[in-house]
Amino acid sequence: MAANQLQDKAPLQFTGEDFVRDIVLQFPKAADYFKGQKIDFCCGGAKPLAEAAVEKGLDTAALLGDLHQLVQNHPVLEQDTAWNDAPSGELIEYIVNKHHRYLQEELPLIAQNVTKVFRVHGEDSPHLAEMYRLFHLLREDLLKHTAQEEESEFPAMLAYEENKSEEALAELRGMLHTLEEEHDSAGAILRELREITNDYTPPEHACTTYRLTYARLEELEGMTFEHVHLENNILFLRYQ
Repeated sequence: MAANQLQDKAPLQFTGEDFVRDIVLQFPKAADYFKGQKIDFCCGGAKPLAEAAVEKGLDTAALLGDLHQLVQNHPVLEQDTAWNDAPSGELIEYIVNKHHRYLQEELPLIAQNVTKVFRVHGEDSPHLAEMYRLFHLLREDLLKHTAQEEESEFPAMLAYEENKSEEALAELRGMLHTLEEEHDSAGAILRELREITNDYTPPEHACTTYRLTYARLEELEGMTFEHVHLENNILFLRYQ
């Protein structure tokens, strides 16, 4: 099944009446856009987008247009994705273009949020030190893992599709076993992150940046689960 045949969930829609902070918490990627526009989504985020636009001399319609375009371009979790019948090359391309690109673009930005929250609130909230450690461990593992897939395992799969042999299949299965172990390791870290953040529930006193950090981590969890599902439960099974 081709990517354009998949059913995605309805895209988010915002209005000028939506509070800036609520837009960010509903769509964490908006935080990066607001930074570029010098719109305060943290301490000054409790106001409608239209009001924030007036204060900065910006056009509300243009801001909304940019936000909705960002929603269209930003990788999000899928609904009812069905890749069982897609050629391996097509599925691999989808994984690289969606999930690997997401990690390459978003992990540095999430790192900024995690680091800022830890430095500002870590003294009062000791668990943030563990959140900081676990995230950076996960970040390193995921970037190394995806780079290795693109350099080694994915080309090996495509080569096997072109020239199948028992020797190539045995070598490929060894590679996939290692990848699955790395998936298990990432899943264990994500479980620890969810546990220490109380299911990503920020304390009542948490500022918008604090809440945004939790929202971005939860989005990362969901994207990683979908990523692993596509590989473990669909792609890798073809060679086992």
